[in-house]
Amino acid sequence: MKVVAFGASTSNSSINKTLAAYAASLVPGAETEILDLNDYEMPLFNEDREAMFGQPQPAFDFIEKLESSDAIVVSFAEHNGTYTAAFKNIFDWASRIKREVFQHKPVVFLSTSPGPGGAASVLMSANQSAQFFGADVKASLSIPSFFENFDMGAGELSNPEIKQQLILTMNKLLPSV
Repeated sequence: MKVVAFGASTSNSSINKTLAAYAASLVPGAETEILDLNDYEMPLFNEDREAMFGQPQPAFDFIEKLESSDAIVVSFAEHNGTYTAAFKNIFDWASRIKREVFQHKPVVFLSTSPGPGGAASVLMSANQSAQFFGADVKASLSIPSFFENFDMGAGELSNPEIKQQLILTMNKLLPSV
């Protein structure tokens, strides 16, 4: 099984990218590929640019990476209660190429933040719109207070209850026996 994972942020120190990579590593026997959204930088989407210049190659590349997977893990960073501008832009361009961006693949949505809310607002938005973009959401989980619950040195969740929740969440990507 190949799992493609990414944090929906372009920050070099993104805790959501850290969480996505860690979560993907918990899928037993999976080959994982961690995407960096910085590799998909494009002009801000609008219909005028699309009509004038066409669709940018990085949007096609992003879709191709998702196509190459058996399952997808996304950890959403939250900016002012919603998606980061960078993720939204990539998603807008990609959805113009293929509306069902997630291509009916099994998906786990995650979110985290330094605060107690764990970016739950953006996670709720993602879950509500998932059906319109071909996401077969198997589970979602918000991790509150990231730095209190994740040991950056060890590269893993230090809170045993949350770690167990994440393991159970990630196991939902496994094919049913």
